[in-house]
Amino acid sequence: MAEVDLVAEFPKPADAARRGEVMARFAARLGAQGRRVVLITSGGTKVPLEARPVRFLDNFSSGRRGASSAEAFLAAGYGVLFLYRARSAFPFAHRFPPQTWLSALRPCGAAPPGLLSLQAEEDALPGFAAALRSYQEAAAAGTFLAVEFTTLADYLHLLQAAAQALNPLGSSAMIYLAAAVSDFYVPVSEMPEHKIQSSRGPLQITMKMVPKMLSPLVKDWAPKAFTISFKLETDPSIMIDRARNALEVYRHQVVVANSLESHGSFVIILTKDSETKILLSEEEAGKGIDIEKKIVDDLQSRHTVFIHDKN
Repeated sequence: MAEVDLVAEFPKPADAARRGEVMARFAARLGAQGRRVVLITSGGTKVPLEARPVRFLDNFSSGRRGASSAEAFLAAGYGVLFLYRARSAFPFAHRFPPQTWLSALRPCGAAPPGLLSLQAEEDALPGFAAALRSYQEAAAAGTFLAVEFTTLADYLHLLQAAAQALNPLGSSAMIYLAAAVSDFYVPVSEMPEHKIQSSRGPLQITMKMVPKMLSPLVKDWAPKAFTISFKLETDPSIMIDRARNALEVYRHQVVVANSLESHGSFVIILTKDSETKILLSEEEAGKGIDIEKKIVDDLQSRHTVFIHDKN
């Protein structure tokens, strides 16, 4: 899909150019350091049904996979450009929702003006201090940049800008498309301007297919990057065939296939000539290990081979 079509079909965020410049500077700085950089897309996409939106089409994605993967990539030494849906899971914070720390944190003693002193029982927030340190270390090192999107249109424009920001890094760039992108949308020209009234009776909506951005991404936006897409199915019997079809159509490097009922414990990593099953055992899960750590370990090795082959 050409850029002009993207602009015509999906309203461009007002600050898209500014955020594109921020992403380009981030990628260029880390690239100059010789660091690998991964773009992670995360969370679902929200599709408005009205021009002044009250109602939206949404999906189940919480963004946990993207957030956990970002943590693993940072630990592996990558710079992480995290393109995420507003209010979806955020790296290092998603394990500690507000209801946990609201009951665990306590103001303690007098603090200097302008400061707030808090304390908590360590058992009440296990792992909180380590997560906080990891996030602050990444922020201080400048290896993590979070860019937020809200709607499907926001996501598509920012995805293009992010991929183009990583393009100068060549094979050192990885694109990890973990966001659950809607397959359907209502064109702006066909949206009602105001809130759809229930008094008019049952609602019937005709939606168009969302263009597959993987095609221009692989061909034009970042053709030298190591690109991974995800294929989630509710029917495991078609999962491998659908993943293989995606590899053939889009000509990228990897598809991570998973089914809805087991996506947190089992995936299959497919390339044009291999299938690798990754399973998270109950023992590993009991130790707090995420399957995303195992996915990232596998992909990091593949990325190393990819860079070597390209060079």
